Amino acid sequence: MKIAPPPSASPMAGFLRRRSALPVWADLAWRVVLVFGLIAIVLALHWFGRDGLKDNYDDQISFIDVLYFTTVTVTTVGYGDIVPVSPEARLFESIFVTPIRLFVWIIFLGTAYNLFFRNILYRWRMARIQADLHNHIVVTGFGTSGQEAVNELLARGTDPREIVVIDGSEKALDHAEALGCNVLCGDSTRDKTLKDVAIHRARTMIVSAGRDDTSILITLTARHLAPRLPISIVVRNEDNEVPARQAGATTVINPVSFAGLLLAGSTSGKHIADYMADLAASGGRVKLHERPVLPQEIGQPLSAIGTGLGVRIYRGDHPIGFWEEGAKRLQTGDCIIEIVEETGATPRPDDQ
Repeated sequence: MKIAPPPSASPMAGFLRRRSALPVWADLAWRVVLVFGLIAIVLALHWFGRDGLKDNYDDQISFIDVLYFTTVTVTTVGYGDIVPVSPEARLFESIFVTPIRLFVWIIFLGTAYNLFFRNILYRWRMARIQADLHNHIVVTGFGTSGQEAVNELLARGTDPREIVVIDGSEKALDHAEALGCNVLCGDSTRDKTLKDVAIHRARTMIVSAGRDDTSILITLTARHLAPRLPISIVVRNEDNEVPARQAGATTVINPVSFAGLLLAGSTSGKHIADYMADLAASGGRVKLHERPVLPQEIGQPLSAIGTGLGVRIYRGDHPIGFWEEGAKRLQTGDCIIEIVEETGATPRPDDQ
């Protein structure tokens, strides 16, 4: 999982962790080898320059004394029982041993941070980030379709801090983070990954993993963690549309089928495909809007709504066209699909 927000990011933005290419044991091993290598160099130089040292205890410098003096001076500033007395020895301690001492301490601190403190900081940041995730949009897969979906959400005015992108590619997540989104490196088919983004508190989820089988498995995982979560999934094989719905997808989108609709529409008139694309994109003059029926609209026909051009009603899971008998009288619980002006202010139900 990509975690550890950069200092300049917002509290929710870019919770990242970049994993080392080396396993933990190898990372620790090369640090230990480096420290002992530096100590060995200092030990050898101290031994060859031992005539410049003085032992205040017995005035004799043995190999044990040199080993003791080396370890003490590399790890601390010394205890004063063995001291350099010649100008050459003091110069050596000043310009050579002191930088090595500082470097060794940097290695010690870096190792402690990587193995212990970073995990503590990671858990603290994760807890804080997860506490802030409410009513957000989870996007799993930041390939072509995922990027287009996020770009469209941003174009429609969605705050990028409300979007969490999950992907296994560092490059893809760097792009998502540059857009201001929260990012998480992980496997969306795993319960832990989806729990880390508080999937049970999400507003909706977009699944575009690049492979239909992976996308369907992600949908299954999300559905058992969040039974009421609206899930939109992209599948590229028409045969997988039914399994995707059975897995719990609320909306199944086939880009090939949609392209076919545009192509077929263009044969019936040169403006039909253009209008369909206009409805689907944020940059057009009109857009489709979905909302619940308002209290003052109950009992009226769909054609009488004043917020836009009503084209369809969903009564439960049953769609009702504007020409059908059921559209002549709106009922409590109806969901209205309407065409509204893109540049106009679309009233929200809670504003009424």
